[in-house]
Amino acid sequence: QVQVVESGGGLVQTGGSLRLSCAASGGTASRYAMGWFRQAPGKEREFVAAISPSGVNTYYAETVRGRFTISRDNAKNTVYLQMNSLRPGDTAAYCCAARSVYNNNYVARRPDEYVYWGQGTQVSVSS
Repeated sequence: QVQVVESGGGLVQTGGSLRLSCAASGGTASRYAMGWFRQAPGKEREFVAAISPSGVNTYYAETVRGRFTISRDNAKNTVYLQMNSLRPGDTAAYCCAARSVYNNNYVARRPDEYVYWGQGTQVSVSS
């Protein structure tokens, strides 16, 4: 059973930066495709970014491309989301998700592709 735990959320001003971390335990991190999703109050969950098990391939939502960077350190079983130039519209609960895949370069983009989910960490951006 794989567990994922997010950390690093907080309150920042517009234009600020935060780095989220997602620690995975109970499995071999290098076999897991990982992704970040977010959900704001009253809105549906939306895809933010994803990364392949190898770390070679990444994919971003159009709304964050160029501002957010997803990366991973398989030796530490951890995935990161560096968020720069934050906007009030980025305010949401950010969740990390994982799934085991055979293709080391596969990027999972849809929430229904993921099996394991964290509880989330809150990011609030003030104007």
